Amino acid sequence: MMWNLKNQRSGFTLVELAVVVVLATSMSALLAPTLKQVRSQGRAMSSEGNLWTIGQASGMYALDNENRIASYSWRAGETYINLSNGSSFTPSSDQDAAAFQARDILYRATGRTAGQFRILTPTSRLVHRRYSHLILADYMGSVSDRVWVDPNDFNQAVWQDFPTFYDFVPYGQGLPSSSGYDNSSSWATNSIRQMWGFGSSYQTVPHAWMSDELPSYAPISDTPHLFVSAGGSPHLGDRYHNEVAFPASKVYMFEEFDRERVGAPYFAYGYTNPAKLMFDGSINTMVTRAANDSVSPFDFGSGSTWTQRYLPIDKFPVPIGGLGDSTELNMHYRWTRFGLQGIDYPTPSPKVFSR
Repeated sequence: MMWNLKNQRSGFTLVELAVVVVLATSMSALLAPTLKQVRSQGRAMSSEGNLWTIGQASGMYALDNENRIASYSWRAGETYINLSNGSSFTPSSDQDAAAFQARDILYRATGRTAGQFRILTPTSRLVHRRYSHLILADYMGSVSDRVWVDPNDFNQAVWQDFPTFYDFVPYGQGLPSSSGYDNSSSWATNSIRQMWGFGSSYQTVPHAWMSDELPSYAPISDTPHLFVSAGGSPHLGDRYHNEVAFPASKVYMFEEFDRERVGAPYFAYGYTNPAKLMFDGSINTMVTRAANDSVSPFDFGSGSTWTQRYLPIDKFPVPIGGLGDSTELNMHYRWTRFGLQGIDYPTPSPKVFSR
């Protein structure tokens, strides 16, 4: 049989090609949400892996430091050397001593001891609040490592990659014109702007670095980013792992936002389930509302539940109800009744991350 090649049809007709395009477009539309979800879930697993690694490092730090929980160790009344000029100085409070220690860590990590981007002393804010992890990061030699960044926290990744681009960080353009943000003037100073490049997506619970008894710090209702002291000048640090009564039930560090959900809601919304590193090294992904109620250190005796609004920092996720939302949120494991002696999750999470 002879084939007439001239009469053979090759390729598609315009109608067939149009059908193929429509089908491909439809399949892409169907698969896009699924692929996005898979990528987000993969990043969530990576974030849990970060916390697991941090937990292992915390255990190693404790072995090398008399079972201490990693925290600032410089003290008021002691003398230290300024690496930028060799002069000596004596902090007047543990809060100031911690700020100087943070500066010392960043001096050594970056070499920025002089010039336009010299590391400044961040004494205008309590460095324990957002930068307790620097002690463990210094111990690990990982001050600028991705282990401190949730893979879904794209802002923190950019700030870490460009630590001297102060215009990119929160309050880099000054205080926001929109109301509903935490507009404390200290945020807009270079001594605080410089710190965002060394920040973390993971927060350390306050009782890991402050006393369970007065003098100590407690939350305030206006903003979750400031604490108030009572009973005198708090002694900071010097907490030990053997003070944790229920390590599998007590949160140590946690994702500040549930970035795997739409809108990246703040951890205190009850339906969220951000990853949490427990003091026994396990990873807990139970919903926030399953944890015991939060109690201010001032109210341990009465056990009154502490609630407060979420007020965002510039460039951070906004409240679920939008800027100005005054919804009172239960802080749960951030402020545990009885501190390290307390219980966050009565039934420990069965999830143990291992490699």
